[in-house]
Parts: sequence; structure tokens; C-alpha cells
Amino acid sequence: MSEPTASGTLSTDSRHPASRTGVAALGYGAANVGNLFRPLTDEQAWAVLDAAWESGIRAYDTAPHYGLGLSERRLGAFLRTKPRDEYVLSTKAGRLLRPNPDHVDGGLDTDNDFFVPDELRRVWDFSAAGIRASLDESRERLGIERIDILYLHDPERHDLQLALDEAFPALEALRAEGQVGRIGIGSMTADALTAAVRSADLDTIMVAGRYTLLEQPAAAEVIPACAERGARIVAASVFNSGLLAQDEPQRSGRYEYGALPEELWQRLVRIADVCRAHGVPLPAAAIQYPLQSPVVEAVVVGGSRPEQLRQNAELAALEIPAELWRDLADRGLIPA
Repeated sequence: MSEPTASGTLSTDSRHPASRTGVAALGYGAANVGNLFRPLTDEQAWAVLDAAWESGIRAYDTAPHYGLGLSERRLGAFLRTKPRDEYVLSTKAGRLLRPNPDHVDGGLDTDNDFFVPDELRRVWDFSAAGIRASLDESRERLGIERIDILYLHDPERHDLQLALDEAFPALEALRAEGQVGRIGIGSMTADALTAAVRSADLDTIMVAGRYTLLEQPAAAEVIPACAERGARIVAASVFNSGLLAQDEPQRSGRYEYGALPEELWQRLVRIADVCRAHGVPLPAAAIQYPLQSPVVEAVVVGGSRPEQLRQNAELAALEIPAELWRDLADRGLIPA
């Protein structure tokens, strides 16, 4: 991904994938500034976003789901201080935020891992009216009219067939009207991603945790479907729940919602050994691996501390020898 164009789309360098690495191919996923896993003050959240901007990051992704709208409000307040044509903004639809009748004083949304008052609740709505309402409400929270990319968020968690029948046509209509620049799906399920790409006219899909240095289930069908249909990929959750975020993997690390399976642990150890042999930090390889595919245009990373954003930008720009990828492929650790 290169700098955003005036139309708000992402232009892609068609040269060797190595030419697309670096900060220009790095985006910030703003779930953390919605108080994911731990609370941040407004000042702390601003410092994180400021570090992302100062590090050269110019793509920002959010969602109503993140902190029951807090992420959108904080991100919008920050981005309103920046020239609109200098960044790409994406958010998501599918969950509307409505008053929570079960809220009690002091109640938090920690069942969803967000440390925010649970005064609102998420309501699934894949109807055309619901998708349009979601976009309008996101614009209001962000305080920004132009949304460059609108993803349907986690449709497999609600009703994938309903998404195919109603939600994606609604997104296509919004794009045709010029209400959004690009449309897509954000999901961590390869089957849902493949079905969406093959059934709808999507521009961009966000693949969360399914195309990483550690595991590549999206390689079998999602990537070929995108290549066939002309859709681009934004890779998210590339650290696999933090397993790839440090040079020395920890056996006690968590894998998504449970313990790390032994098979994946052994694979992780072997990958880390190869990276060490080539003098490449494991997190740098994790950030840059998805960009070796020509259909991947960007990698989105999170972070709740300014130093994390600065470090990720440095790792994204680090030169990695092609021999590393060849060695990993020869050992069967990534697809050849």
C-alpha cells in the first residue's frame, strides 16, 4: 500500500513485494484506543495515535465494536487534526450500538475485553437500512464524513447467508452512490472470507489471523479467490495473539481463545530458529511475511503504547533478505 490517493483508495506498487514493505504498507488497528484489554485515558490514546502518525503510518482502521464506539470517537478526534487527503480511514458495519437495558452503574464491557461502561449493547443488523444506519452513526462518532473503506464485520458470527443476501448488496449500493470508496469483509474465518469474495463484488478484505508467518489457512482458497476476483487483502492479527511479537517465543503464550497447541508451538520454535539464523527479528518477519503475496497490500497492527507503534514501524521498514523466505519455504514452514 502506498500513500492514499485523492479518491481515498489505496494504490498498490506492482513491483516485487519487497518494494511494498515499510511504513507505507503498515496500518494501525485502533481497537486498543477503544480500551481493549486495558483502559487508556484520552491523553494516553492520543499519544498512541500521535506515535503512529509520527512514525509515518497513514492508514487507520476502527469499528463500532471497539469499545462501544470509543475507538471511533478517539480516532476521529485525532484524525480531524490532520489533512484529510493524507490518510486512509476504514471502519466496519453489521453491529449497531443501542442502549443497554441491563446496564448497571459501574458495569463494564469486559465480557468483550473492552474496559468501557456497558451503557450500550451491540445489535446485529445486516439489512440495507441497518448497514446505512451503521455508516451514518460511525460518521457521527468519527466526526469525519468520508469513509475510504467500509467492511462488514464478522458476518459468520451472526448469519453469513444473510450477509451474502442482504448486507453485501447494501454495501455495493453505498459504493455505487459514492458514500464509501471501497467495500469489503473483515473476518478471521477462511470459509466466510472465501464465500464473500466469490459471492460479492468486494474491493478489499481484512484477513484476521488467517494469513500469518505461523499459519496460512487463507492460502488455500482466500488468496486464489482474491486473485481471481481482483480483490485486495489487508492482513490483520499478524502476531497471532502475540506469539510472534517477541524474538523468543513463550510456551505459555495464548493462542486466540485458548492454550497454544503443541503442533503450533513446535512450528513456532522452528520459525524462530530460522529467523535467528538469518539475523532477522521474529516480529519483523511476522509483519512483512504477508506482504510477500502480491494480493496483500497492507498489514494492520495494534498497540496500546507509543513505543509499540514506533517499534512496529521500524520492524516494517527493516530490510529482510530473500533467503529467509526461501529457507522457511524449503523447510515447509511457509507455502513455497
